[in-house]
Amino acid sequence: MKLLPELTSYLEGLPEPHILFDSQYRILAANAAYREQFSPGRSVVGRTCYEVSHHFNVPCDRAGESCPLARSRESGQRERMLHLHHTPKGEEYVAIELAPLLDANGEQAYFIEKMEPLRIAQGQPAAQGLIGRAPVFQDMLALVARVAPSMATVLLQGESGTGKELVARAVHEASPRATRALVAVDCSSLPENLFESELFGHERGAFTGATTARAGLVEAASGGTLFLDEVGDIPLPMQVKLLRLLETGTYRRVGSTEPRHADIRVVSATHRDLDRMIHDGRFREDLYYRLSTFPIHLPALRERRDDIPLLAEALLSRVAPQKRLMISPGALQLLQAQGFPGNVRELRNLMERAALLCDGDTLEAGHLEQALMSGRRPAAHPMGQSPAPPDSAACAGPGQDMDARKVPHPPRGLRDIEYAALRERAALHRGSRAALAAELGISERSLYRKLKAAGAA
Repeated sequence: MKLLPELTSYLEGLPEPHILFDSQYRILAANAAYREQFSPGRSVVGRTCYEVSHHFNVPCDRAGESCPLARSRESGQRERMLHLHHTPKGEEYVAIELAPLLDANGEQAYFIEKMEPLRIAQGQPAAQGLIGRAPVFQDMLALVARVAPSMATVLLQGESGTGKELVARAVHEASPRATRALVAVDCSSLPENLFESELFGHERGAFTGATTARAGLVEAASGGTLFLDEVGDIPLPMQVKLLRLLETGTYRRVGSTEPRHADIRVVSATHRDLDRMIHDGRFREDLYYRLSTFPIHLPALRERRDDIPLLAEALLSRVAPQKRLMISPGALQLLQAQGFPGNVRELRNLMERAALLCDGDTLEAGHLEQALMSGRRPAAHPMGQSPAPPDSAACAGPGQDMDARKVPHPPRGLRDIEYAALRERAALHRGSRAALAAELGISERSLYRKLKAAGAA
């Protein structure tokens, strides 16, 4: 194909990385942004896109990834997706938009691909931000990349400790409002009598102690994003006022009759089952639909066990940066055998405890064993074997018997046995609560009641 100089000039002038390639994946042209990002110092023309971007020797769809070209052939349309690309700095997430170019017969002959690096997440250990490579993590991240540029309200749903505030920040930082404030509201910590004042502000004399006028958090987030964390804990009377804000875009300070306009984008999060709360009359259905224009499920850590080594390494560098610890294969194996009901937050705490117990330069399985035994539950060992303690004397305190500590106290009654078994089964289960209920042969409602009674809801 003889390229028109106007086309190459157009591509070269674009700030984002762009390539033009044919139906055999061969790159015909690449702009400076692409060359600098993915192959500095080496020509890319004539090479395949999958070799340059992924270091694959076959197309993406034959290497276990989604291929935008293959999807475009099927749909006949423009396609968007998220990929992990190799760069001189390591693997980075890239949002891809592929557009087919038709020949005189209306057939797809060439393709233009635009790539925008997604700075909000990493596919390798990093000092901060979201980290992961598991398919469920990439699915979640693709939704973040798709919704972030819009003004749609986003509802983040997931268990406690899955990183909902980090994802809310990712939505904000990938949006056009990234240069303005992200204001977080912890709805679970605000008493009902202060909720309205904190959110909307108040005028002088609005109530006892209001000696001056005060702007609320909605005003503080003007032009940016308002993040409502634990939205399921908002009292019913306050839900009505929040609904008005979302429906009309206006609000009033406490003690004022003057309506004010809210220039905000709302992201909310909860670990609660809002469907059940709606059924029980504890959460307004109309508010739910206002908050959940674009719901995103955050996977539990047990659903992405392959990410545990990446997360452990990154978290270890954050909680003990001065030690520069390595993690032994046995320690990683032990980590991946855990249920982690507290998710990434629990993993972080575990890594911090283990780092404090380690005097050497390598975190061994024994360090983790002791850290696990000092937590909420005994360790779960792969293949039923307990790891040997490391040589460091720091792993066992004075007068402590390691073998004695490995044996949990036995349950005191039949109900305790049932609850202990249920907690363990729920911690290890990778699917939905509905699937777990089906496996156990009980209704989902019965499962919910039993989990709540067992302290695992």
